[in-house]
Amino acid sequence: MQDGEIDKHRRRFLTTTATVIGGVGVVASSIPFISAMKPSEKTKAIGAPIEVDISELQPGELKIEKWQGKPIWILRRTKQELDDLPSMNTSLRDPDSSVDQQPPYAKNEYRSIKPEYLVVVGICTHLGCSPKYLPDGGEALGPEWKGGFFCPCHGSRFDLAGRVFKGVPAPSNLVVPPYKFLSDTRILVGDDSGVNA
Repeated sequence: MQDGEIDKHRRRFLTTTATVIGGVGVVASSIPFISAMKPSEKTKAIGAPIEVDISELQPGELKIEKWQGKPIWILRRTKQELDDLPSMNTSLRDPDSSVDQQPPYAKNEYRSIKPEYLVVVGICTHLGCSPKYLPDGGEALGPEWKGGFFCPCHGSRFDLAGRVFKGVPAPSNLVVPPYKFLSDTRILVGDDSGVNA
């Protein structure tokens, strides 16, 4: 090469090398940004169905689990509690579950797949407080009270099928999430595929 002459091969080599190194740098620096856009495993797990073991749940006991950041109540009702449900109908705002707060297979007098087990979201339908489970309430909650859920925030009451009483702030029954029985002792909350109405 003479003075003042340009080595075209060397220039092409340096240009190609700089382009490749620059491209690798752009790809390497974009990986964290792309990874940040994908939901984390924890985020994916929040919406995933949960499996609940109910083998040790005794009649009259309430089990609380968490699904999608909400409390899920699983109540095993006694025979007496099931027998008392029809007597509550005249005190309830929506005794037949006409408002769509449950899947079709839970639109019955028990609001459940199996009468013995109630599965509901433990959030009051008024302003989102979490009611308390009061199997016995005495006269303080009225003579018609035969146990259920009481929201201390504004006084809403629900029976042991999660149905709302008349004259309280809550507008509708407690929500029944999608669920199914995997066996006699296991429930899957968040997936009801294959359940017939």
